Amino acid sequence: MKKVLILGAGRSASSLIQYLLKAAELYNYEITVADSSVELVQLKTQGHKCSRPIALDIADTKRTREEIERTDIVISMLPAFLHPQIAKVCVELKKSMVTASYVSPEMKELDAEARKAGIILMNEAGLDPGIDHASAMKVIDHVHAEGGKLLSFKSYCGGLVAPESNDNPWGYKFTWAPRNVILAGQGTAKYIENGKYAYLPYHKLFTRTEKINVEGHGDFEAYANRDSLSYRSIYSIENIPTMIRGTLRMPYYCEAWNVFVQLGMTDDTYHVEGSEKMNWKEFTDSFLPQSSGDIKKRLAAYVGIPADGKIMGMLEWLGIFNEIPIKLKGVSPAQILQALLEEKWKLKDGDIDMIVMQHQFEYEINNKKKSIHSSLVVKGDDAIHTAMAKTVGLPIGILTKLILNGQINLKGVCIPIVKEIYTPLLKELESLGIKFIEKES
Repeated sequence: MKKVLILGAGRSASSLIQYLLKAAELYNYEITVADSSVELVQLKTQGHKCSRPIALDIADTKRTREEIERTDIVISMLPAFLHPQIAKVCVELKKSMVTASYVSPEMKELDAEARKAGIILMNEAGLDPGIDHASAMKVIDHVHAEGGKLLSFKSYCGGLVAPESNDNPWGYKFTWAPRNVILAGQGTAKYIENGKYAYLPYHKLFTRTEKINVEGHGDFEAYANRDSLSYRSIYSIENIPTMIRGTLRMPYYCEAWNVFVQLGMTDDTYHVEGSEKMNWKEFTDSFLPQSSGDIKKRLAAYVGIPADGKIMGMLEWLGIFNEIPIKLKGVSPAQILQALLEEKWKLKDGDIDMIVMQHQFEYEINNKKKSIHSSLVVKGDDAIHTAMAKTVGLPIGILTKLILNGQINLKGVCIPIVKEIYTPLLKELESLGIKFIEKES
């Protein structure tokens, strides 16, 4: 019997657990799901005969090591900063590992040791990063195999609310870690466009957006991710003139979010004094120059938006001008904003979310220029089995199964960019309804 250990049973683990429990019946796996909340684990495993739900505090290093030692492969759904800690134990005990997070410098350093141990540390195995890598490399390898030369590659992805559940002016609800949404884009975005390098600081990031159309689903707007340049070497397209990766949101979202950036409400570096005594209007006012008069007009003048326009309406809908107490002590502006948004952007019972991804390729072949648009749209089933949970969890589950069954034999630190990985991955994802539609012109 092959044994799988899943560390963490949070938002993105629902579809992963469901997938592996089904696979367990076919391949005789035992699926141990570990979380600090055994009630949560029991809810996710539903007493399945192949499941072993346990309570586990990851800070208990002795017990964690014992659980890793008794398994064949570890899936870490923990916060990203904990992955290297788990990976080191996996290397020592010669156990393979799968995670959805980016390859960190600490993880990269384990490559040689993992190869020596004869194991694979599969990273970036979720949605973005993950499915984006696999689907992009399929097209890139095809273009290169045909003798084509890539001129431009743009890749966009967003976790959104489905149109039928979109009942707020932001067109957004949380389907993954709220904190990551609040802090998104901080740092400098780096990309190359028409052979010219671009460096976009955080305070300008949401002012430079691009309109993206997905056929049958309308227009979205995209802003650049932090570092698009590093992916040139990862995708073996070092000399490409245009390379941009971006995040998708609904129209007007970026313009409205930029107000928070300009005010400083997304800052997570200090605590707001006396926040527990403030209401939302006072909190908002604390970021404005001292003056009398209507707070909405003062804010509008300060950030340069119409006082009676759509963006102000979006801000009002959130309640940042209300006199409702905040009741939070010793927290940063970003944490205060997060508390408000977690209430306003919560998926309701019956709501479904939507994942949208689009790759745009331009290439030259036989002195002719061509383009390919490869688009993916996935909707959730409900507020538990969300599109986000499916597109993050299913590729992790599929890759875990492929490793366990000996269909992937690579060693060391890997991501899904080679045919041995992406071909079976994309094939099974397609059978599960996660399918890219390619349009060539």
